[in-house]
Amino acid sequence: MATDYDAPRKSDDEESLEAIKEGAPAKAVDISDEGDHSEAFVMPEVSVEEDDVVLIPIQPEEFTCMECFIVKHNTLIAKKTKIGSICIECAS
Repeated sequence: MATDYDAPRKSDDEESLEAIKEGAPAKAVDISDEGDHSEAFVMPEVSVEEDDVVLIPIQPEEFTCMECFIVKHNTLIAKKTKIGSICIECAS
């Protein structure tokens, strides 16, 4: 059976808000007795090691693709544009 959700609802089945409040039991939820769960979460140890990273500058036979910004070998140039070279993978 199809239901027309745009049609106005019948008021004979509806109850007033006060009648619903009177019929429903007053139930308060006490969240303070759930306990302290701080033991369940353990903070991971962070090592503060300084790794020596050697940065090698771009070599003469390499280029930076202007689409993916990855340094690649010159043999992978697909086309050159105003902004720079585009690699084969980005051009396809």
